[in-house]
Amino acid sequence: MENWYEKSIKALQLNGMAERTQDAYARSVRMLVEHFNKTPDVITEEELQEYFLHRKNACKWSSNTMRICYSGIKFFFVNVLRRNWHLLDIIRAQTEHRLPTVLSTEEVRGIFAKVTSLPNHAFLSTVYACGLRLQEARYLEVADIDSSRMMIHVHRGKGAKDRMVPLPQATLALLRKHWATHKNPRLIFPALGRNNKKGSDGQTPVAVSTVQGALRSAKKAAGIQKRGVSVHTLRHSYATHLLEAGVNLRVIQRYMGHSRLETTMIYLHLTTKGQEDAYKIIDQLMAGV
Repeated sequence: MENWYEKSIKALQLNGMAERTQDAYARSVRMLVEHFNKTPDVITEEELQEYFLHRKNACKWSSNTMRICYSGIKFFFVNVLRRNWHLLDIIRAQTEHRLPTVLSTEEVRGIFAKVTSLPNHAFLSTVYACGLRLQEARYLEVADIDSSRMMIHVHRGKGAKDRMVPLPQATLALLRKHWATHKNPRLIFPALGRNNKKGSDGQTPVAVSTVQGALRSAKKAAGIQKRGVSVHTLRHSYATHLLEAGVNLRVIQRYMGHSRLETTMIYLHLTTKGQEDAYKIIDQLMAGV
């Protein structure tokens, strides 16, 4: 089978998959091809079963990794190769119920105080202050900023869903300060190049490794020991801090771009604010009973 990779990417794009999902799914098929050293169209159902068992039992892949493996390969075999195999109907990875890492407001400020460059500071601050996903922030455009209404229009959200999120005054000022250093007519966070001189006409956004590396360095400099801290942690922290401040869960769901309220409700498990308030209310109500 020729050009299986291109066919996979085209099918994923037509399905509306996000860029990172396209990469992950295509990579899962590439690993399968490399394992058997033959094109996917000649791989049998029995071989595919053995491959899944090998990754699960011998390689000890986690449930999340197996889920990507299953999903990527299943999508390709069903939608590109048109295989109607029973195996593809029964594969299922166990669901891991891990709570995300969340930083306190003091920890967030401590990290930002250690970010040494303006572009990285502006990027990370915008992710936190607006609850953006990493990819949403990378592809943020000048036209997305509505300074008259103090909102950001997120056009490239997960699942191709648009949403509006509040833009704090301090974040707008920081974005303007950063943009003035490159004045790219389209991208707010363009890749700046080695000498920070390519931003004005750059067509590609800042690299993921750049902002993730900046966060790791700042976290270490701030002396924060929590594990699993990444740029996405800032988004989790945003939602948790809004909840602690009394913002309605439905409003947080809208700002986060969650399709289901159940996804947003995970943040109820990350804060004791509601429990503390409930205790005070119950204590006052029951006084003298």
